[in-house]
This record gives sequence, structure tokens and C-alpha cells, in this order.
Amino acid sequence: MVQEKTYLNPSPEVCVKCKGRLWCGPKCFILERFRKKEQAVHTIKGNDLHAQSPPGVFVSWYGYPKVNLSPMAPAINPDEGAWITDDSDKWFGLSSDKIISYRESLVRGNMAFSIKDAADPSYELLDIQESLMAKKPVDVEMKLKGNPRMRGLSFSDFHAPMGPQADLEKFSMVENPSINPKIDKLVSDTDAKSLDAMIELYKGDVGVNQLHKILSAGMLGIGKNRKLVPTRWSITAVDSNLSEHFIDEKIKYFPQIQEFMLFHSSYLENDFFVLLVPQQWSFELLEVWKPGASWNIDSKEPAFTTDFEFYEGRKSYAENTAGGYYASRVAVAEYLLQKKKQCTAIVFREIGDSGTPSLGVWKVRETVRDAMKKQPVKFSESGLAFAYIEKKLSVPFNFYKKKSVLLDDLLHQKRIFSFF
Repeated sequence: MVQEKTYLNPSPEVCVKCKGRLWCGPKCFILERFRKKEQAVHTIKGNDLHAQSPPGVFVSWYGYPKVNLSPMAPAINPDEGAWITDDSDKWFGLSSDKIISYRESLVRGNMAFSIKDAADPSYELLDIQESLMAKKPVDVEMKLKGNPRMRGLSFSDFHAPMGPQADLEKFSMVENPSINPKIDKLVSDTDAKSLDAMIELYKGDVGVNQLHKILSAGMLGIGKNRKLVPTRWSITAVDSNLSEHFIDEKIKYFPQIQEFMLFHSSYLENDFFVLLVPQQWSFELLEVWKPGASWNIDSKEPAFTTDFEFYEGRKSYAENTAGGYYASRVAVAEYLLQKKKQCTAIVFREIGDSGTPSLGVWKVRETVRDAMKKQPVKFSESGLAFAYIEKKLSVPFNFYKKKSVLLDDLLHQKRIFSFF
């Protein structure tokens, strides 16, 4: 389910937390966030912002193939340093308030480009690209064409929340950045395909978050074919391409696990249960919005979306669960790659409601990663595993069985060993 919303300057009649009803009071979530962002913007003197860039960049998708490429820097530097403001790989466990406080002070400077400009970058684009290769925050100067616009807090199921923005007249680095040599090597290699570069950088401990920024800025791939990639697409591209490579090139050749295993983690009103089944590779994500959750506010029944793949993999984009499908798949694939095992994996995601808007698909990836780090509950047979899961899920298991393709296959499809 693809959802993206922008919450504008609140009016006295509408409250996002109360889902279109009356304000919930002076501590309303959105109103408080808006006020804090307003304070951050007022700290900018004139139209010049001199700060430490995380480093960060956002590439819009509106108007594609014409896009805005936007370097970012915080108007108010957090105590933890600028890097944390744009590194979702390090956010797991933080409160939603903390994450939004990082993002609401992060000013975007918008510059218009054609996606093909990455094949022959201008000096200004080269400066932005160079900043993204840094190992630590970079001192930058952003000369804006006007005061940052407070057009509302922008939330997406794909990318992290977005704060104030303004058109950018000039971007420059005040210092020479400390470049990650692994990134520099692959960016300089204009003969390397983008997938090969992604895999090599991932193996070199470059995080998924930095990988998608580098891909967005058009820094990977065959030189003449390089393009700027909207952030919402680059995040899913990294998750999708890495996991597909791990599965097709490694995991399908590993021996199968020997028992059923159930992993669990919970974060920001999201419960994830990951069931690993001793069979050949297949995968399914089952997402359930409980009654009263953000996208199921007025229903008394749970709302389901699901996508799946059998051994042969998917031939089309996972339209129903979108980026969450690939984010959860890469986390499971990482675990199997580490254990050198193959299995069928079913991910159950139960979504409640805390009044918090979506913070991006990173939440799915990092929560499933956290689940896979924990000791699983193990079962010798499917009946025991399903009986245990049924007790743990808050939505009745029968709802899942009606919607799930892989559960139906497990429960009703006879295997060759059934005849012996």
C-alpha cells in the first residue's frame, strides 16, 4: 500500500492525530512538531546557512525527468552531531519525537536538474556528490534564494520526514571532506555497473542509508548512463537489488534449515513476527492495519495487504506492500546469508496506531533486522509453530490464512514426503 501525505500548517479545526476530528489539545503531535520547526528556521540569519551537512541529499520525483536535487544541513545541530540527522541506519530504538526533531531542523536547498545531468555533472553537482562520499559531517555553506519555506511537515512511507526548504543559489564545501576510499574507488570507476558497485560497497560496510544517497545523486554505474534517481526509488532499489542478488547467487544454493523458527521485534506500534520454514526459498509479507490504525481508522475489521514470491522470484513490483516488501526481504536475506541457509520466510506485520505519521520504510528494515538478531523460538513441526503464532498475533490467525498464499500452500499442498 503506497501512502504519502504532507501535513500543512495546522488549522484549529483539523488534527492529524485525531484523524480529522477536533484538536486533541495544546500538546497535539503535529502542532508541537510544526512549532519546533518554525523555531529552527528562525535561527538562520539572512539567506545563508553555514552548518555541518550530515552529509545528506534528497532527490524529488515530482516533474520527473526534471527533478530537484537538494543537499541538506541542520539549522540546529543536535548534541549527537549532524550525522545522525540523516542516517536511518542508526535510528532504531529512538522515539518518533526524537527522529522528527532531527528532521524538522534539516533545511533542504533545492536545485533543478535533469536526471541525465549526472552523466556529465557540473562543478556544483560534483561538489554535492563529493560531500556524499565523506566519512563524517562536512562543513558546507548554502546560499538560499529566500527564507526556508515552512510548507508543513512532510511524511512518507518511503523516505524520512522532510523539514523546511528553499531554492538554492549556491552550494559549497568550506573544507575538504574526509572521503571514504571505498566509495571513491567505485564512484571513480565509470565502467562498473551500478549493481556490482552496490554489492562491493555493501561488503565494504557502507550502510544502506549512504548507499541510497549515492545512488540518488547519480554516482554509480556506467559513466555515460548515470542518472539522478528520486530518493523514494533509490531506497527501494538498494533493498531490492541487494536482496535479489543474495537470494539468486547465494541463498538458493544453501542447504535448507532443519526446523521452524519464529523471530519477533516490536517498534513504534509495529509488531513483526518472522517465521522461517524448512523448505526451499519463497517469501511473503503480510501487513495488517488493526482497527483504528492510521489507514484503517473507521473500520472494525483488520485491513490486509500482501505480496509474495515463490522460488523463481517476482517478475513485477510488489504493488501492495511496496517498499516494505523489499526492506523486510533484505533483512531476512542478510540473516540467511550469514547463516548460509535457505528457507521459506513469512513476515507478519501488525500495525497499530500511536498518532505518529509514517517515518519511512527504514523502520521496516531495521525492525526486521532487530528481530533476526534475537534468539528464535524453535519448533519441530508446523502445527506447533502455527499454534504458538496464533497465541502471539493480536489479529486472529484465520484472517491471515484467508489472505496468505504461502500459508495456504503450507497448510494444504502435499509434499512428496507425504506419500512415504
